[in-house]
Amino acid sequence: MSKIKSVDLFNKSDIAHIDNFIFSKEYPWELLGLIKDYIVSLINKGIPGYTKLKDDVLVGQDVTIYETATIIGPCILGNHVEVRPGAFIRGSVLVGDDCVVGNSSELKNCVLMRHCQVPHYNYVGDSILGNFAHMGAGSILSNLRSDNKPVIIHGDEEIPTGIRKIGAILGDHVDIGCGAVLNPGTIIGQNTQVYPLVMTRGVYKENSIVKSTTVVVEKN
Repeated sequence: MSKIKSVDLFNKSDIAHIDNFIFSKEYPWELLGLIKDYIVSLINKGIPGYTKLKDDVLVGQDVTIYETATIIGPCILGNHVEVRPGAFIRGSVLVGDDCVVGNSSELKNCVLMRHCQVPHYNYVGDSILGNFAHMGAGSILSNLRSDNKPVIIHGDEEIPTGIRKIGAILGDHVDIGCGAVLNPGTIIGQNTQVYPLVMTRGVYKENSIVKSTTVVVEKN
């Protein structure tokens, strides 16, 4: 089977509450239905060095939130996070340190580990982004099939998840090109680059360049 387990896709972020969650399940999509409750439990318990922005939003140190950004909880933002103008965080979002949530980007029910960038006009729903993952301007993580049926992971074998909404799982150091659309259940291995305007479907191995939906070459 392709490398689609959490331990294959992510290295530790060295942020305890992020790592404890990410590696608590064998497969990353198993975490999606647990994000909200986990965030609420952390907010109720508190994280050393974090403060409450409001009852259901917890933020770390040196966080920058522009005036026109909208944050709906439950949400946790790590240290040195920047939330730019027009960003819309609409609940169940867990963000690690040194991340950027950019102008007009929308996040819901997702985890960004560390040093993630979703900087311009991005949609991230029901997804997990590994350390140093980057999304180019206008790239979209689609999370719902057109027929509303549960998402199937199309890897070496078909894996029925039983989950209606799954966006994409991006491993560490994945780079998504501008305008790319990742279909529900896409999994991208570590250090892989997706070209601009590409539409992806299925599982893509690590250390690759995705030139089109079906054309994938190994990085030199």
